[in-house]
Amino acid sequence: MRLQYFYYLQWSGKGYPQSPDSDWYIRYAQNLIANFKIGSDMNDIMYIGYNLLLTVLLALVKDPVTVLLIQAVTASLCVVLVFKIARMLFNLRTAIMAGIFYAYSWDITLWTTYILTDSFFISLLLLSVYLLLKCYRSDKRIYKIAFAATALYMLVFRPAGIMTVFFMLIYIVINLDRGTVLAFFKKHRMAIGGGLVAIAAVCVWVYAGGKLDSLIDSMQFNAKKVLYNVYANGWVYDHPSPQDHKFRPDYTINILNSLILSFIINNWDHILILYGKRSIAFLGRWVWTTDLTSLAGIKRFAWQFLPTVLFMTATVIAIANKQFRKASIVWLLVLSVFLFCILFFIDGMFRYKAPGIPFIAIAAAYGADRVIYGAIWIAKKLTGKLLWNKGKYSL
Repeated sequence: MRLQYFYYLQWSGKGYPQSPDSDWYIRYAQNLIANFKIGSDMNDIMYIGYNLLLTVLLALVKDPVTVLLIQAVTASLCVVLVFKIARMLFNLRTAIMAGIFYAYSWDITLWTTYILTDSFFISLLLLSVYLLLKCYRSDKRIYKIAFAATALYMLVFRPAGIMTVFFMLIYIVINLDRGTVLAFFKKHRMAIGGGLVAIAAVCVWVYAGGKLDSLIDSMQFNAKKVLYNVYANGWVYDHPSPQDHKFRPDYTINILNSLILSFIINNWDHILILYGKRSIAFLGRWVWTTDLTSLAGIKRFAWQFLPTVLFMTATVIAIANKQFRKASIVWLLVLSVFLFCILFFIDGMFRYKAPGIPFIAIAAAYGADRVIYGAIWIAKKLTGKLLWNKGKYSL
């Protein structure tokens, strides 16, 4: 599916889609190839993982279109990871359906045609989750080392990676053997304490030396842009829309001399309404165009709402069957994507929702599997009862 769309764009003459961010990434990579100079701005530091990857790829293959082909192939191969993750957490039927849902996901296909962080980030996330699950199923040290490497890489791949890794750590904590952990900390307490002191000392030295000033200033500037351009205008997306929540914001800075805290606390009621609208918008743009006044509209709504129903069904059954703890990584990663979109904004093309798509597909596949299993079970019961009654009255 990925390659089919890639070659369709190439052979149709339409060309590949462009965005201002794509141009920035390409120029930055070309500048790195020429000068290899990394700045201290937020975009330099917090996207360094992707910037270096794109730089290496362009240095090797030269042409951005070839990079798109590599993205498409990588995203295609990740269907194997989706299958294996679903198989480890649930069963074969769920794994097959999850693979199909992932393969036909338009969002995954779309972002393979842009020079942006999204496609490679999704592939990296799937690899990291697969390695994490293998850590619990195998004693091989290579899986632990590989998982640690991919998780650290995600931290610097793009800012969303920080929240993603945090929720992966929650999964690890949920599934920890308390006794083993306490014994480990007790045995290595001196080394762990010394390491933490050393890290703290380095952080203090870097901060006191002003080496993070540019990064901190750029992060504050970007936070101010989000608050004053997106929040203050009540935007649900990253641009005006009919669904926006219009209000008159209070710009007073009176909480700990913090622009961010002051704005959020002084406008908390409107911000909660904005978060509520974004929560609804997270399901998809179709929620605003739902038509329940016609049969065609009801059918369309049922089809578009089906993934959400299957996702919720999977959630309830996983809890009821006591599978939720083992499989909670799926829901935790969807939650991390959801919170990122709610706290910042849902971009008009749902880019920031894309990393959650494979895990929504896995959960929806499990929900579909349970519905099918339930339907077969009921059918067998009814068939058996009917046959029993038939036998009874034919005597």
